[in-house]
Amino acid sequence: MPVFQYKFETKLGSKIAEIEADNLEAAKAALSRQKVKVVSIKAKGKDITLFDSGPTSKDVVIFTRQFATMISAGLPLVQCLNILGTSVDNKSFSRILLDIKAKVETGETFADALRKHPKVFDQLFTNMIEAGEVGGILDKILERLADYMEKAMALKGKVKSAMVYPAIILTVAIAVVIFLLVFVIPMFGKMFSDAGAALPWPTAVVLSASDFVIGYWYIVFLAPPALIGAFIYIRKTEKGLDITDRIFIRLPVLGVLIQKVAVAKFTRTMGTLIASGVPIIEGLNITAKTAGQKVIEGAVLSIIDDIKQGKGLAEPLKEQGVFPSMVVQMIEVGEQTGALDAMMNKIADFYDQEVDTAVEGLTSMLEPMLMVFLGVVVGFVVIAMYMPIFKMGDTVG
Repeated sequence: MPVFQYKFETKLGSKIAEIEADNLEAAKAALSRQKVKVVSIKAKGKDITLFDSGPTSKDVVIFTRQFATMISAGLPLVQCLNILGTSVDNKSFSRILLDIKAKVETGETFADALRKHPKVFDQLFTNMIEAGEVGGILDKILERLADYMEKAMALKGKVKSAMVYPAIILTVAIAVVIFLLVFVIPMFGKMFSDAGAALPWPTAVVLSASDFVIGYWYIVFLAPPALIGAFIYIRKTEKGLDITDRIFIRLPVLGVLIQKVAVAKFTRTMGTLIASGVPIIEGLNITAKTAGQKVIEGAVLSIIDDIKQGKGLAEPLKEQGVFPSMVVQMIEVGEQTGALDAMMNKIADFYDQEVDTAVEGLTSMLEPMLMVFLGVVVGFVVIAMYMPIFKMGDTVG
């Protein structure tokens, strides 16, 4: 959407802000409805940058932490937004923050201004900010949000980093096998063809694989991206996402890790929302949408009707059979003691440690498995190539 820069009058003097609108007339009409005394308005030229990407999760986390610190120090909301909007390195994020500042100056609430940018500030973020504004505890809410986002980002980083080493080993293994099939095996094939001797089946298999890779190289190189693209496309559909998530959570080792990550995220999010004063029904709706796992999302959404009928949180969760019994028991204790938010956060802390242990176990298991796989594949190729040579040596002897 086009951005328009306008100059307007306030009690403190003239100021400059920005507004998004379909065209100039729409921008003027929007400002007129907001009763802004516009002095001048014009379309803002686009910033010319080589890489003007949108704000990342890290950008939002840093903004939230800095914003919380400024609000706690007693700085006015608009001043905080102005300082951060003009100081962030990401140009796109800077425009968003200055637009939010302009909307707040015209009378919108901070939460409503944030909701105009749903791709940056999700429902969890905006609902917590709204609860903070209504309750007059915006500084505390921002602190909780910053803590939550930092822990969520750290959890995501642990899982990603655990997959890096296995991915590198697998890539090297595939590259080595392709190199052997393309550059080494054909030389042996020519030598065996000139000898005219019958070849053992392992040798015939390797030679056939070499011929296929050389003759149909485009299939070999295009198949992996095509499969990855097809998988991404399937995951973008609601049904495909549901099916693949159900398959993933039932995998022997990876499924346990996925479940622990989902439980940690669910309890951390729910605990933060409850502590911030968000109603439990609304909190469950938000948590389900941010769970990141369709099985967990379905389980959480299915208990909302039970909660509306007056049931507690623990009993319906137990009936779903998705959450570990320990989690359900701790939630039940939290409900009975009136400290559900604190209990949720304790569960999240425990499962963060469980994720660490599971990631280390998965990594330590994958490393030898991949090394054995690489050794078996390369060893099979080498033995297959030397079997005819040994056979010819025995014949000559």
